[in-house]
Amino acid sequence: MNVSVESEEIRPERLRDTVHETIEGISKKVIGSRRVARFMFIALLSGNHILLEGVPGLAKTMLASEFARRLCMDFKRIQFTPDMLPSDITGSLVFNLEARQMEFRKGPVFANVLLADEINRTPPKVQSALLEAMEEKHVSVGGQIHPVPEPFFVIATQNPIEQEGTFPLAEALLDRFLFRYILTYPSREEEVQILRSLTLQEEDEAGLDAQKILAIRSMVKGVYASEEIMNYIVDIIRATRSHEMVFVGASPRTTAKYLMAAKANAMLSGREYVIPEDVRFMAKEMLNHRIVLKPEVLVDSDSDPYAPVMRTIESIISGVESPV
Repeated sequence: MNVSVESEEIRPERLRDTVHETIEGISKKVIGSRRVARFMFIALLSGNHILLEGVPGLAKTMLASEFARRLCMDFKRIQFTPDMLPSDITGSLVFNLEARQMEFRKGPVFANVLLADEINRTPPKVQSALLEAMEEKHVSVGGQIHPVPEPFFVIATQNPIEQEGTFPLAEALLDRFLFRYILTYPSREEEVQILRSLTLQEEDEAGLDAQKILAIRSMVKGVYASEEIMNYIVDIIRATRSHEMVFVGASPRTTAKYLMAAKANAMLSGREYVIPEDVRFMAKEMLNHRIVLKPEVLVDSDSDPYAPVMRTIESIISGVESPV
């Protein structure tokens, strides 16, 4: 992997140390967030987005804002509601009396890190406006295209319990999220640490800025993945379509996202090549929102609504031969 003199400060080994320091800083402020912060970095460095799912009070908003603050990037939050319009997030055309012409006023989507809070509480037309920004990296208003800032990283949240008055995300939108990370209640020790952390002093340290993130993204693309690794990823995706418990499997688009995510995880681990463990490490978060189980599987499920899909993913991974 070639690293220029200008990017010496973001060498792979230096990146690993910086990311670990940033994750540690986030985990001190948001107790129990070390693992999810790593997945957020993987999504960011591979040019993708992440969906956080969990009941209220699990610090999803705090995690997103702390993540953005540590990266020294512009952060905005949208609280989605049923009465929103697409212009509430993209911006709109307004008439400038002084200039006597229409001008575009940017909406909150124009940020490096965007927290889409309770994304399933807004109508599909608003979700589609966000989808355009996520996939195309721009928004269309008044027949004109306006690019969003780079990097552009969406952290969306949704509550899996309260479903009244919600609009379930379409498969096309769900597929745009690299991961659906399921947040659970903290352990007893972690809850004690939460109380202790209330007295900690604020830290002003920031590890990475937008320009460094963009440079690192280009470095991620250079991480080596062997033919065996690429075949391994393809076999896993194809296995989701033929598994006896799955009604609809993952799409071909998932394979490209999977490979880039595995490369990002390898870089965060201080390696310039992908190993099978990089692929297995993120299998559940990568696939749990991309496969649809057969109805009979869900009928026989236990009290944990996520258990059937997680067991199915484990079965798929164990059924695919891993390269040495």
